[in-house]
Amino acid sequence: MKIAVTYENGSIFQHFGHTEQMKIYDIENGQIVREQIADTTGSGHGALAGFLSARQVDVLICGGIGGGAQAALAQAGIKLCGGVTGSADDAVRAYLAGTLDYSAEAQCSHHEHGGHHCGEDRHGCGGGTCGA
Repeated sequence: MKIAVTYENGSIFQHFGHTEQMKIYDIENGQIVREQIADTTGSGHGALAGFLSARQVDVLICGGIGGGAQAALAQAGIKLCGGVTGSADDAVRAYLAGTLDYSAEAQCSHHEHGGHHCGEDRHGCGGGTCGA
């Protein structure tokens, strides 16, 4: 399994579409076996889903993310854990332990979705705990 985290100076970068780096973790038997930092070259929302897919990422942990990016990730088969803050490494460890919390409100950040707001489950923001 591979987990990617939007990344800046050790922390989770808070706007998916503007992230300049991703930290990618290779996971085997529930343990981190390899870490690398990859430059996204400012790909933007849609292209970042392709960037992750090309690297065979299974899970994305990030801060704020809009509906278009969420849809692109879902289409690529990448599980999304949005609205997360703090240390990238700590978030991955929490994900592997099944204890990573995420917030539906932060997940969608400042984006609006067709006249409704985050927290309304009909567009998939939902809330809860993201686990392995």
